[in-house]
Amino acid sequence: MTPPAQSPGSPAADKADNAGNAGNPDLADTPGSLYPELDAAALSAFVVALESGDVTGLPPARAAEVAEARSVAVFTRTKVTGADGDLLDAGMWRHTGSLPRPLIVMPSPWTSHGWILYAVQATLFASRGYDVLAYTTRGFAASEGRVEVAGPLDVADGSRALDHLIERTTGPVTKIGFLGDSYGSGISQLVAAHDTRVGAVVALSTWGDLGEAFYENSTRHVAAVRALLGAAAKARLSPQTQSVFDNVLANRDIEGTLRWAEQRSPLTHIKELNRRQVPVLFAHAWHETLFPTNQTLKVFNELTGPKRLVLSIGDHSGPEMTGMVGLPNRIWTDAHRWFDHHLRDIDNGIADEGQVISEVMWNKTLEPRPTWHSLTERVHRLHLAGSGELAEEPEAGWTATVLCGIDTPATVADKVVESGYAEIAGRPKVYPTGTIDRSVAAVWASEPARETTRLRGTPRLRVTYRAPNPGSTFIAYLLDTAPDGTGHIVTHAPYTDLGSAPDSLVSADIDLQATAYDVPRGHRLLLVIDARDPFYGDANLPRATLAFTSPEATPSYLDLPLG
Repeated sequence: MTPPAQSPGSPAADKADNAGNAGNPDLADTPGSLYPELDAAALSAFVVALESGDVTGLPPARAAEVAEARSVAVFTRTKVTGADGDLLDAGMWRHTGSLPRPLIVMPSPWTSHGWILYAVQATLFASRGYDVLAYTTRGFAASEGRVEVAGPLDVADGSRALDHLIERTTGPVTKIGFLGDSYGSGISQLVAAHDTRVGAVVALSTWGDLGEAFYENSTRHVAAVRALLGAAAKARLSPQTQSVFDNVLANRDIEGTLRWAEQRSPLTHIKELNRRQVPVLFAHAWHETLFPTNQTLKVFNELTGPKRLVLSIGDHSGPEMTGMVGLPNRIWTDAHRWFDHHLRDIDNGIADEGQVISEVMWNKTLEPRPTWHSLTERVHRLHLAGSGELAEEPEAGWTATVLCGIDTPATVADKVVESGYAEIAGRPKVYPTGTIDRSVAAVWASEPARETTRLRGTPRLRVTYRAPNPGSTFIAYLLDTAPDGTGHIVTHAPYTDLGSAPDSLVSADIDLQATAYDVPRGHRLLLVIDARDPFYGDANLPRATLAFTSPEATPSYLDLPLG
């Protein structure tokens, strides 16, 4: 019997569209949410209390926040008419009276929970005098439409949401801010680039160059794409979105994906942000597995207006997560101070604290710096030697062979997103460096540090290798190794070459992900290169070998940024 036809956008079609993800073994270990430790039920109860005024069952702090907000503002659920007439689910906090007032619009993260993730923080903003609208982005939860991944419809939705709030604000509007976490952060930057009414942005766990986030050094971020698909299992993806994600996983149409990503990258629209000198606050995690730090740094360093970058231990959305449920959180404190300064003209000192605040691994010291480039005071070059040492002088003529298709204990992390929560809790992944098979991976070790080595900035690796096939991939890891052989990851980066002729020498110059890491006295730095990591797709043929070397004319080396 032939099943009935399903119209696009119908619940049956949506269920069918996403059913394939559930049976895909590649998605079996991906999280169902990018916020695994968030209590959505508690946030829903908070919203119910905002509507009714009944705070029974709420913790005392949340009950007090509800009472304070209700004494100065009115909360309502609402529907925003977005682009193409699609209705977007939203919550709105409005003050009565005719006083001039700033506004904040908050597009939701990549989650089936929608705008309620902002409920507590939006309430705190309202209590401080802002009119606020938080909305669920198209295709998620109770919002209509299909997920376009920060496409033109999403940008238009942001402006429509602002229109909706302005039309319902009783007094004159002074200044306007957009704030988003994760998915909502990218949309916030793009709306600010296209809508001249937006006067400041807060972008938490964001992206700057979406193409680089999907294809870092031409290497497919397959685990990140699977995690995004897993977190969007209940969403309604547009055919183009589904096709792009499928193409990344299947290694198809790279150029088409990069064209799609370019339009959705704030880096593409940086001139619009700079022309109006829009103040932007970024918050990011050092070990971000969805949107690696360097691609956000590209946008930060290109911005010419007021800007601030807060870098923390952890992974995607982890550093700011506790603030979403109302617990004290320095990321959200900075967000409030940023908007208070740039939207309410309050001189709270944030403009004088430096552009960069970095949390050092693993002592959690917060270090302010006037600019990103001021983190690095000097660069120390160590050369890759045939003896397996990171040496002070170059050495030519050696070969170190890496066997493709075999994973090693050197990996990016155990899980996307979730491993970052362990880091925040002081339990970073321990790497048994002694069990790394030197016939599968190439390994170089430094001398034990005579004093604490303060890595600050972007380590850079130059390496030459011979690949027998036209495509090749390797992953470089920098580990901090204790005298007992246990290690912690400092940083890493993948690299893929798709254009060289078979059996040719390939020269790779790559930036490892930026870091602020203190290597203790007596510890060694360990550089590990292997050809397989489940976080990435690779271009290698199984059982092929990559032969690393150091030509006399172009020696292989590791540049360490020191602060």
